[in-house]
Amino acid sequence: MVSMRIACHAWAYNDLPLEEAVGTIARLGFRCIDLGSGPHLDINRAAAYPEAEAATILHLLQRFDLTITDLYLMLPYTNAPDPAQREAQLTLFERLIPFAVALGTPGVTVSPGLVHQDGPDHSLARAVPALLRMLGAAEDTDLRISFEPHMDSVAQRPEQALLLLEAVPGLSVTLDYAHFVYQGIVSREVAPLLDHVAHVHIRQARRGVLQTPHNEGTIDITRLLQDLFNAGYRGALTVEYMTTFGWHGMMPISISTETVRTRDALRAARARLLASSATP
Repeated sequence: MVSMRIACHAWAYNDLPLEEAVGTIARLGFRCIDLGSGPHLDINRAAAYPEAEAATILHLLQRFDLTITDLYLMLPYTNAPDPAQREAQLTLFERLIPFAVALGTPGVTVSPGLVHQDGPDHSLARAVPALLRMLGAAEDTDLRISFEPHMDSVAQRPEQALLLLEAVPGLSVTLDYAHFVYQGIVSREVAPLLDHVAHVHIRQARRGVLQTPHNEGTIDITRLLQDLFNAGYRGALTVEYMTTFGWHGMMPISISTETVRTRDALRAARARLLASSATP
């Protein structure tokens, strides 16, 4: 049985208050949702009052019959050159673990850290102890901790992501294939990561353009789902269009229109996968 649930990231509606964003996602027919730091979440308040903040959000999700599939805590300065800045973000992450547990998210996605002014090698080296500490902060919970290889980060390319996975046992990947397509990286280069994927973001993109309308993208959704399934992935597939227009060529689009188009493409691909997997 194929159990890939289809979710929508609340970041798609960062220009709306959380209640309106959640309501919009529910009205588009989603039953699962990703949440993340940013305008929808006061992370300092969540760290200070984890159970109360989680209860407020859970009440909202229950009103709209939505289940959380991931919590993205961006915190991109966990590998900053400044030790005080690193410590502040790592301490905040540790204080947010009780919130994540109370929220009932199956996992937390983090940035592996940005490339800072002293260059990619130093930035990547500092990411290792930071990720080890973040993984350690969750070791007494059932949370999976995964990082997203993304543009401007120390893990923009698959080989960099693999270095982090080798250095931090137990860490997993949140795969956003658009970041690789943007760079012209092909599927055979991404394939070694698939065994480590714990969560998936999907939006259409093409080389040099990190977000396109669904019909203008080059990601083969059917092949992507088949590759993930063959690697044993059964987790959520989160549609993630974003309002950060212009960042690495992200095109201004109709968020709801493109979200629905990609949702429908995922549903169709999942149905074909279900049918083929059931065939003797």
